[in-house]
Amino acid sequence: MKLILKWLLSAVALLCVAYLYSGVEIRSFGAALIAALLIGLCNAIVRPVLVVLTLPVTILTLGLFIFVINALMFWAASGIAGSGFVVHGFWAALIGSLLYSVISLVIESLTGRLLLGK
Repeated sequence: MKLILKWLLSAVALLCVAYLYSGVEIRSFGAALIAALLIGLCNAIVRPVLVVLTLPVTILTLGLFIFVINALMFWAASGIAGSGFVVHGFWAALIGSLLYSVISLVIESLTGRLLLGK
């Protein structure tokens, strides 16, 4: 049940990103669900491999290269998703992934408080 709730809230976070930033477009809630699933899969499967492979660059940049990896995962998900989820270039992916991370953090914090009753 928690996994489905997290998936739905991730889709809502993507819709918020598309609303706040014009570099990211989402055509429908269904497209947001698919995009959230793809972002989650990319982050679970591809991102750890990229983090290990780029560890020297990440160390040299004091961890800032992780932002580039997050943007690439965001952009890759839009490429896989098709026309329902569109990211207009790398810089849009970077800004979109930052917004997505912040909004997801806020949503998860609020839902954690609601579920725990605090």
